[in-house]
Amino acid sequence: MTLLITTLAAVATGAVLATSAFAQSARDVRGASPFETIENEPAPKLVVDPPLPGPLAQGLFQAQYRTENVHIVPVFGEGALKASPRIGHLHISVNDHEFLWADAGNNNTVDIAGFPPGDHKVKIELVDANHNVFAGQSVTVPFTVPPKN
Repeated sequence: MTLLITTLAAVATGAVLATSAFAQSARDVRGASPFETIENEPAPKLVVDPPLPGPLAQGLFQAQYRTENVHIVPVFGEGALKASPRIGHLHISVNDHEFLWADAGNNNTVDIAGFPPGDHKVKIELVDANHNVFAGQSVTVPFTVPPKN
């Protein structure tokens, strides 16, 4: 009986040591804690795909996007500029019009309806909490809505 208990104890100890040798910390998996400042954050990046062709034939611009090194959230103002990880939102304009709208919902697809047949463009900018465009993070997507049959 003593041999059995000793053997089981040795197996259990080996299992614990093997598990902890391969275990990753929470930080290893999830990154830095939101309670500490991240030094030297990488630059933010905006990537926009071409619009989906099926909806485009119906006058509907739907283009998926993603961001890197910035969280899209509805937080604005001077104090938000100090947040780490960095936060921001999108500014979207159509056909060089002066008006634009902000998207802070992080839906990952820009969806604009009602384009008539012809050439158009949508400008998507990744901006900080004070509406300043992050350097080099403006994407203009030219597209053509085909004539209706």
